[in-house]
Amino acid sequence: MKYIQKLLALVCIAPMALACNDGQEKVFPKIEPPSTVLPYVFQQGTEGYSCFRIPAIVMTNNGQLLAFAEGRKNDCSDEGDIDLVMKRSLDSGKTWSKLQLVWSDADNTCGNPAPVVDRNTGTIRLLMTWNFGHDDIGKINAGTSKDTRRVYLTSSTDNGNTWDAPKEITTTVKAPGWGWYATGPCHGIQITQGEYKNRMVVPCDYMEVGAGRRGNSHVIYSDDAGASWKLGGKVPQISGLNPNESTVAELSDGRLMLNMRVGGNDYKRLASISSDGGLTWGAAYDEAMLTDPVCQGSLLSAMVKGSHRLFFEPRRHHPHEYDRSHERRRRGEMGQEKPRVRRAFRLFRPRDAGRFENRAAV
Repeated sequence: MKYIQKLLALVCIAPMALACNDGQEKVFPKIEPPSTVLPYVFQQGTEGYSCFRIPAIVMTNNGQLLAFAEGRKNDCSDEGDIDLVMKRSLDSGKTWSKLQLVWSDADNTCGNPAPVVDRNTGTIRLLMTWNFGHDDIGKINAGTSKDTRRVYLTSSTDNGNTWDAPKEITTTVKAPGWGWYATGPCHGIQITQGEYKNRMVVPCDYMEVGAGRRGNSHVIYSDDAGASWKLGGKVPQISGLNPNESTVAELSDGRLMLNMRVGGNDYKRLASISSDGGLTWGAAYDEAMLTDPVCQGSLLSAMVKGSHRLFFEPRRHHPHEYDRSHERRRRGEMGQEKPRVRRAFRLFRPRDAGRFENRAAV
């Protein structure tokens, strides 16, 4: 059982390590389980940063793990002097490299890493956001900020050793009238089958500008291996609810599921299904089994013993309780109208609760 727990945790933190690809389970290099206690990937108060937030992780085609995060210089707030940083593991997450700086712009905010790997070429596309460090979310959404939230793209063709200069793509992925904007925060995917095979999809969210503004989850997509990006579909709005940070996964039949953080919904997350590669989304519905304290989550699809499964890793609703009744597992029966999600095991202990951004498990 301990071995299974370790393996599932690695699956959670290594998006696309397993994928539904013509029924083959072993697509990428085998992941060996780590030691009993996972090491810190990013630890607050180290390597020149006050804290780290917004984690994302992918596996390269040669089996390396790349972990991304926001390195927040002075405090843990969402604005200010924030750099986009990365670490690498060559041994399935047992050990991690020193910090690598991906993007820094003086005292401005560079963050929200959303990586996705082109499985055909190995090129890594990294979607990111930028804003002036002194423009906080309130000013941006009120329309009184110096500038707005902008979207950028960088790429690596050498497994993340070097990165291209960030290129702005705001005009193709952000609609007029939107203020705050977030790519991810987590990995994107590349569709493996059907009409939209090889399309890259990255989950995002936005807030409108001005009085009475609403927020919502949406996706952006690329049909040219990540060289250019377009605005995809938004989730139909629900009265009184504003879903935001989201995560996307491919279902066994090629449809997509978007799983969303939302406040004011009795700690239940929302989900929505797309049948056209993310161009449109169906009505959102409650994922009653997946409760969390309104925080970032991560959804991953995988083939396990010949069956398609979805694994989900949220923060715990009651972070100081350790009750295995919360670790209920549900099979991913893809023939149903609303696919069910299996909650993945965690490896961090209750005393670590509240330090989400500093643990290996994302």
